[in-house]
Amino acid sequence: MKNCKIFLLFILSPFLISCFEILEEVDMNADGSGEMTMTINLSQSKNKIASIMLLDSINGYKVPSKKDIQQDINGLSTKLKNIAGISNVKTTTDFTNYIVSVSFSFSDVSVLNKASKDIFAAYKMKVEETPVYSYNKTSKTFNYDYKNGNKEAYNKLKAADKEVFKNATYTQIYRFTSTIEKSNNAQAKISKSKKAIMQKSLILDLINNKVNISNQIKLN
Repeated sequence: MKNCKIFLLFILSPFLISCFEILEEVDMNADGSGEMTMTINLSQSKNKIASIMLLDSINGYKVPSKKDIQQDINGLSTKLKNIAGISNVKTTTDFTNYIVSVSFSFSDVSVLNKASKDIFAAYKMKVEETPVYSYNKTSKTFNYDYKNGNKEAYNKLKAADKEVFKNATYTQIYRFTSTIEKSNNAQAKISKSKKAIMQKSLILDLINNKVNISNQIKLN
């Protein structure tokens, strides 16, 4: 869900770290309910981050303390808990390896669309990208539609800020209780069990519209 992704990037920006991974995992049940986990992994840059954490500011950004980061994560957790259709919200923060995760259950995948809007509004974040999740129970078809509208905003960033995205990756993993009959995105890889599908992309390719992560997945 892109609201969590952008919020976690907001926390990340002061560190100006280009080597990180964002992982989106969705485990969906046959009735359209399920669980989502969003993780940002900065472990490959943990030594550099540990050094930056000792500073007050860097390149004009205030360096947040561990307490500040934890408060922001707790705030996101509280907002998610107040959204109808979302439950079992959990967060984990590993300040040794610098890995942050947010997970929750949803009553229907459509809830993720409303949650995105609510989180954006709560943090007064103007975001042009419009991810849409849907699931047709009759045809057993899962749809994920992503339209990127943030290239213009990216182009306005300072060169140092753009470095944050240089080697960053975004990985999607969707798991189902039924096997996958077909996927209309050739860049997404179906697992041997045919119950999961994964796509890994460079975030810069997403920003520059060089990769398509939208997908329609037909289940058996």
